[in-house]
Amino acid sequence: MSSTLFRTKRVEQSIRDTEEPEHALKKSLSALDLTVFGVGVIIGTGIFVLTGTVAKNNAGPAVALAFVVAGVVCALAALCYAEFASTVPVAGSAYTFSYASLGELPAWIIGWDLVLEFALGTAVVAVGWSGYIASLLDNAGWHLPAALSGRDGADGFGFDILAAALVLVLTGILVLGTKLSARVTSIVVAIKVTVVLVVIIAGAFFVKGDNYDPFIPKSQPVEAGGDLQAPLIQLMFGWAPANFGVMGIFTAASVVFFAFIGFDVVATAAEETKNPQRDMPRGILGSLLICTTLYVAVSIVVTGMQHYSELSVTAPLADAFKAIGHPWYAGFISFGAAVGLTTVCMILLLGQTRVFFAMSRDGLLPQFFSHVHPRFRTPHRPTILLGVIIAIVAGFTPLSELAELVNIGTLFAFVVVAIGVVILRRTRPDLPRSFRTPWVPVLPVLSVLASLWLMLNLPAETWLRFALWMVLGFVVYFLYGRTHSRLAREEQTSAPSGDSA
Repeated sequence: MSSTLFRTKRVEQSIRDTEEPEHALKKSLSALDLTVFGVGVIIGTGIFVLTGTVAKNNAGPAVALAFVVAGVVCALAALCYAEFASTVPVAGSAYTFSYASLGELPAWIIGWDLVLEFALGTAVVAVGWSGYIASLLDNAGWHLPAALSGRDGADGFGFDILAAALVLVLTGILVLGTKLSARVTSIVVAIKVTVVLVVIIAGAFFVKGDNYDPFIPKSQPVEAGGDLQAPLIQLMFGWAPANFGVMGIFTAASVVFFAFIGFDVVATAAEETKNPQRDMPRGILGSLLICTTLYVAVSIVVTGMQHYSELSVTAPLADAFKAIGHPWYAGFISFGAAVGLTTVCMILLLGQTRVFFAMSRDGLLPQFFSHVHPRFRTPHRPTILLGVIIAIVAGFTPLSELAELVNIGTLFAFVVVAIGVVILRRTRPDLPRSFRTPWVPVLPVLSVLASLWLMLNLPAETWLRFALWMVLGFVVYFLYGRTHSRLAREEQTSAPSGDSA
């Protein structure tokens, strides 16, 4: 059984699968499109919300350093993703990379993990977008009934109709074509980046040096305890991360990491890229560099405008301008945040459907979902199915306390991809690699250690939920995927001839 669980799919076969007419996606994306996708999904809830939370509770003005730490962790992973995406330009991202290097069961595990990560991320951001839109409507004098805004009405019923509607509209756009998605994303990203630049440029005129004193507030250790909400590292070693101080920066980094989630989604579009060997590394690394630079600049300006202890934890950028008597900027920022979150939802949904499509094409999920639309050349069946499911989840489920599952899912994918780079270098040194991760195996090992460190700083309850989802994944694999995969069928077909020989 162990040989079947770790059977690998040859890179050449993965590429041939993309050329089958009924399974072939349309190649329409350029390096610019990929960079826009990356920026579009990375700049979202994290920068508009988390800056105030971690500055006030963990790092003070040194939140800028926390963004740098989180950015470095992502950069280590991005270098590994860039090699894989250019070497194996196939839809599925970490799932496809794992199938080529680690084997079928690890590939299933990471694919199952990505389905959760992208689905939950889409729903969480959709609910956040709904909150911004509802606030803007309230300011205009239009009030949604409580039962349709995600809050329980008089009869106990509550459905977030705005969040569900957003997901359904974006599902329709993705069915119509990836190039259309890229055009919509480009427009929205332009608005979003403009808002961030306004914060940096306009806010710089209101910075006060006294607000940076102290830049790294004095450490305030947290008491160790047995609560599942505590970080796993606390329960394992009896040590609780500090608020503030140097260690507070690392604690903050595990939180602001959410702000970087999404650059790995760029890798899921490898199969739809015109020149993936050249453009995938540019798109992945370029979007990460741009966003890290903007994050650091925003955090420095905002903590300079208002003392970190007074920052808002719900809308720090907008409220910082309100605090200095410029409400117009606050309204502009809120509008930009609401518009910007639409691209985050759309690209996360795109990433999930591509992983689902790749898994169905390999037979690990029903192959009914592996056929593309005859006109639009998009995976319309999984897109519609997942879009409807996520719309229902976003409408009915309060997801705030599940958001950390997105973090742990992404970090787990980072670990698998880094290990896969080292293994594929040893097992297939002959593969043409237009981009090579530097300092292998040192850099991938550092990527694994950095990702594990941030994972240990997540609550134990998050680990428990993640483990339950993985157990469910094992059940599905052994009941369906292991016997229905294309590799399994090929082995069954070739067995008689091999025995007769």
